[in-house]
Amino acid sequence: MYSLIVSIYILTSKRKYTAKAKRFTYVLFKPQAANTVLTIASRCNKIFSGFISGKLLDSLIIGILCFVGCTLLKFPYTPLVSVVVGVTNVIPFFGPFLGAIPCSVLIFVVAPLEPLHTVYFVLFILLLQQFDGNVLGPKILGDSTGLSSFWVIFAI
Repeated sequence: MYSLIVSIYILTSKRKYTAKAKRFTYVLFKPQAANTVLTIASRCNKIFSGFISGKLLDSLIIGILCFVGCTLLKFPYTPLVSVVVGVTNVIPFFGPFLGAIPCSVLIFVVAPLEPLHTVYFVLFILLLQQFDGNVLGPKILGDSTGLSSFWVIFAI
């Protein structure tokens, strides 16, 4: 909780801290080196911000696609399942598993007499995550960071 409050204070004073960091960089380095450091830091900030916004957009799209797919396949608790899948998709690598496992357990518990619902849900999530990991994610992250989709897939 303390770190959340500190981060809010830092974000509200962002311009002041940026100016101080810039001055400190010019004190620490020669002018040419300081310009290079600031240019690299600015580019890193742009790429990182693009990655975060791209990942959030990707997760929103996956949540919407999950909602549409779960509605068409008539799974129970479609809104809840879609929100969980979309939110956990933000987490790299383990996120899809962290979202799919509890949702599949929920679907099985709600409809124990229809175990094929759970199997269909797991297959649907596997297909959705393959689409996300190989097509949608690299395209969105590539566009938002300025890298090609190939390098995004290679980096992941």
